Parts: sequence; structure tokens; C-alpha cells
Amino acid sequence: MKAPYIRDLKPDETATATFLVHSKEIRQKRTGEPYLSLLLADRSGEIDSKMWDNVAEVMDTFDRDDFVKVKGLLQLYNNRPQFTIHKLRRVEDQEVDFRDFFPASLRDPETMWSELRAIVSALGDERIRGLLDAFLDDPEVAARYRVAPAAKSIHHAFRSGLLEHVLSLCNLAKLVAGHYGTVDLNLLIAGCVLHDIGKIFELSFDRGFGYTAEGQLVGHIAIGIRMLNDKLRAFPEFPVELRNLLEHLILSHHGSLEFGSPKVPIFQEALLLHYIDDMDSKMECMRALIEKEPRAEGYFTAYSSPLERVALRKARYLESNPAAGAPETSPVNGAANSHEPVSTFSGRSPVPAPPNPKPAAPAANSIFGAKLEQALHDERK
Repeated sequence: MKAPYIRDLKPDETATATFLVHSKEIRQKRTGEPYLSLLLADRSGEIDSKMWDNVAEVMDTFDRDDFVKVKGLLQLYNNRPQFTIHKLRRVEDQEVDFRDFFPASLRDPETMWSELRAIVSALGDERIRGLLDAFLDDPEVAARYRVAPAAKSIHHAFRSGLLEHVLSLCNLAKLVAGHYGTVDLNLLIAGCVLHDIGKIFELSFDRGFGYTAEGQLVGHIAIGIRMLNDKLRAFPEFPVELRNLLEHLILSHHGSLEFGSPKVPIFQEALLLHYIDDMDSKMECMRALIEKEPRAEGYFTAYSSPLERVALRKARYLESNPAAGAPETSPVNGAANSHEPVSTFSGRSPVPAPPNPKPAAPAANSIFGAKLEQALHDERK
């Protein structure tokens, strides 16, 4: 097992470790000399990296998706970790254990696969159960389904991420279908299993995650429809109406035309599939966002384009004020029973504020900081 992982690097400490190169750019300093801008990775995460000196000696010795051994120093730059590389050399594939470098589900793929097969086996509609078994019995489909990520970068972007995502949707489907009594669980489970099945051929995941030529040209929705109709050839008596419903589940699961769905959901199971798919994707996206860059300061993460917001590091926020959320006790110095202003900017227990208190500056990493500071300044005028 390699050490250290990216998550183990500590600020202002020199470290030597082996990483996978996710991206590589050769840029120029103001002096005209080259420097390297790299995104290095292992299974614990990614780290923005720069090499400023002696670049000409190494810049042509490696490329993206190669392994490199580096010696350098981790520092915080603009409140984000950056690794400054002092030495670098390419490492051959046989020198590393691939399992150390590719993010993977924390759950065992074989256990998840057995759970998925059990869910399908329990379906009461033998037509749907037989069709799903035909997919899962296919050796190529089964092998790729066990390993594929659910996305290149946005959500469940790790090995076996698709399987983890689909299993989560199946469990959500069972909960939701029980709440809405008119929902056909067999149909909803079929949508969970098949909605993203085209991703096993849309995405490449032998090394880094990317798109195949087929994925770029066709996309996972069209690939999924093709796979469905290929499998249905073995079921000549499969009702055309049921086939149309299954196709609609795949075609509409993104929910709206602007998000890539050729159709919008127009029956219960299709609408539910879209919403539980969207919810599970966003919850995983938020989890990953909060856990990313644990060394960054402040309560809030960087802005997430997929989520269109920052996220609160809730545990850190609550740790700064252990009494947060607790029932109110007797007020400090009777301030709560008086008309004295109370300072609430510190995040700690309220204390009486001095006359004309100066509000604390908003956190530097808050996207609302500048506007809040200006509003407070205008109020004091």
C-alpha cells in the first residue's frame, strides 16, 4: 500500500509520494521559462500541483494518465491546497498497485451485485424480471456494470459508482412506491436498473475516467435504448406497450429537454425515477463537495457548478459552537431580558456588545462577504 495518500499530506511539510497524472499543462512564466501545472490524484482525491524549476528536464518524460513519483511541499494558496513539486520522475505501471490510485466505492462490488440480483429476483412481474435478468446475466454487461462509474466527474465518479447509485435508487424506489399506493414497483425498479445502463459503454474507466468515442458520438441515453431493443429480440412476445414504457423511462430520466432528455416524464413511475435519480445524484455531489479539500479554512466550500451553490461544512460549524441547537439557558448577564444589543457574529454564546460595536468581518471564503460588508458599511453612515 502506498503512502502518503493525498488526504494525508500536511501543510508546510515536505513529502515524497507517487501519484497519477489527471491533467498536464506546460505554461510559461513571465520570464518565458516553462512551468508545469498538474492535477495529481490517488484514490483519496486530487491535488492541484505546480513545478516551477528544472521543468525542461522532465516535462517531456511523462504524460496524462502516467504515474509519477514527486517530492514537494504542500501549501495553502488562496485558502486552497497546492502542492509545489521540487523533483519528479515517471514511474512504470508495474511499480504501482492500481488499487491505490483510482477512487472506488467504499462498498464491496460483489456484495452490491448480489443485492441488486436479489432485488430483481424478488420482482413479481415475470416479464420485467426476465428482461432484467437477461441484462444482468450477460457477461460483458455484468463485468462492466460492476466497475463503471456513474459519471466522469459530477456524481458517483468512482469505480463501482454506477452500481452503488443504482442500488441506492432501488432502495429509494421501494420506500417511495410504498408511500404512493398506485405506483408499479416492478416498472420503477426496471427504470432504476436500466436508466443509466448506457454509461457502461459511454464512459471509459480502465485508467482515468473519460468518454469513449461511442459515448461522445451517441451518449448513454441512446446507447441504453439500443441495448434495450437488442435484448428484447430474445422476447418476441414482450408487450409493445410495456416496451414503450421502459423506453420512456430511459428517454425521460433527466427530467427536462434542456438537461438532455428527449422526452419529459409523463407517467408516475417516470416522474418518480427522475426525482429520486436527481436527489441521489445531488446528495452524493454534496457529500463529495463537503469532504473535498478538508484543509481549506472556513465554514463554506468553494462554489459548485453542478449544485449552483456553496455548501456548509456543518460539522465544523457546529464544533465552533458546541451549544448550537441546545435549549436556551439563563441569558448571559441578563442581556436577553434587556434592550442592550447583542453581538451574534462570533458564532459563540451571545455576550453584551460594547457601544457602537464593530461587526466582525465576514468569512473570507464567503461569496456573500463583499455585499454584506458593504451593506454594514452603508448602515453605519
